[in-house]
Amino acid sequence: MPLRTARLALAIAGAFAAQASASISDDVIRIGLITDMSGVYSDLGGPAGAEAVRMAIADAGGEINGKKIELLVADHQNKADIAAARARSWFDEQNLDMLIGGTNSSAILAMAAVAAEKKRPFMVAGAGTSALTNSHCTPYTVHYSYNTVALSRGTGKAVVEQGGDTWFFLTADYAFGHALEADASKFLQDAGGKVLGSVRAPLSSTDYASYMLQAQSSGAKILGLAVSGGDLINAVKAARDFGVTQTMTMAGLLPTINDIHALGLEVTQGMYLTSPWYWNQDADARAWGLQFYEKVGRMPSFVQGADYAVASLYLRGVQETGTDDPDAFMKWVKSAKINDMYTKKGYVREDGRVIRDMLLAQIKAPGESTEPWDYYKIVSVLPGEEVFGPIEESTCKLLKQG
Repeated sequence: MPLRTARLALAIAGAFAAQASASISDDVIRIGLITDMSGVYSDLGGPAGAEAVRMAIADAGGEINGKKIELLVADHQNKADIAAARARSWFDEQNLDMLIGGTNSSAILAMAAVAAEKKRPFMVAGAGTSALTNSHCTPYTVHYSYNTVALSRGTGKAVVEQGGDTWFFLTADYAFGHALEADASKFLQDAGGKVLGSVRAPLSSTDYASYMLQAQSSGAKILGLAVSGGDLINAVKAARDFGVTQTMTMAGLLPTINDIHALGLEVTQGMYLTSPWYWNQDADARAWGLQFYEKVGRMPSFVQGADYAVASLYLRGVQETGTDDPDAFMKWVKSAKINDMYTKKGYVREDGRVIRDMLLAQIKAPGESTEPWDYYKIVSVLPGEEVFGPIEESTCKLLKQG
């Protein structure tokens, strides 16, 4: 081989080798989790959610093709500006490859905008606002677990069918609560129900006296609780203390297993709810839930299950594509089938919404529970394409470009 040709061949081989070694940026696969670590939603996600992500990393072997997987964790304190600033600093200074968004829709919307600007995948595990795949959709957002549309269609329809056709809403006064009330109101009215009033409570409220008086005076049959976490617990306690439960039935639009555990079955029995996941829904979920219990000392919430699932999905994508390139991952994830302990036969729609089944459940009576954390009776499985609605309902601007 002529010397010049040999040098050219070596140069080409070197280029390919460099390209292969650079398939994982910075030689590290870096995942970030920004969520509520200390406030009203910390029990739902929080430190235990970070542990769930670590479990996913461990199950992936701690590395992919010899490249270490690292996790960064931060508390957004339920403030959108703090969430956005931390996300930006991680992308700019830490070479973050993928960001997981935990709870609090306002904070999540702020992070979604930063991730889109930086063109990095943003996997939403805990926030519910449907705006993520509508008015605020981006090419880099994957809304994994649930949204306010699915919750409203599931619980709202079931309660109206049971005769609960007049509602009064107690709503969290930020993006999640607003979206949940708006979606629930629409579906209730479509089903023949009526909304007789509503009141909005600031995050971390402790005095619910005036709200309960307004609910009682409305004459509604149903007290729709468009709150979650510590706020839901406080609201349910107040409803009981002020005698609201003697004349109204509570409908929790986002109660979690942590809330039920804190309140007890005596208080919550019979309540309907829609959930994306339950630790005892099937053998796969139960097996992982028991592993989580061994590490954390309690069963996982659906957000903590989703923290594990989105981290696992991302690492699977990196493994199968051989790269942490953002656009390569987004192309892969929007063509992948999702079939794991959290989601069966799921897929990512063009607007970033993961289409997956939801569960309509009812809280067991104390005598029906047979083991610790055995709280839900699964009434039915709600098909994902029904509860999330057809793609034609999405207002995502990305669809108009197609």
